[in-house]
Amino acid sequence: MATTKKVTVTIPEDLLDEIRAEAAERGLSAYVAEALRFKRDRDRLRELADWLQEEHGPLTEEERIAAFEELEGLDAEHGRRCAAGTRGTGEAA
Repeated sequence: MATTKKVTVTIPEDLLDEIRAEAAERGLSAYVAEALRFKRDRDRLRELADWLQEEHGPLTEEERIAAFEELEGLDAEHGRRCAAGTRGTGEAA
């Protein structure tokens, strides 16, 4: 288990009320840690996307369409697996 450290942050009261309601059973700390990991991962992905664009140029419209179609397929497969109650075993969709 990762070590933890207590910190103090300032959050708008209305946002805190909403988060506490959503976080209920998990707890506020777990909710905030998950949100921070998600934000960090998105920032890293944005950095990668920016670097790739600098190295290889922007996507063409055809490439963009193909990427979104692939993402839609992955989302659909994920939805099917969730509905079926199966967990991914690492095999390709």
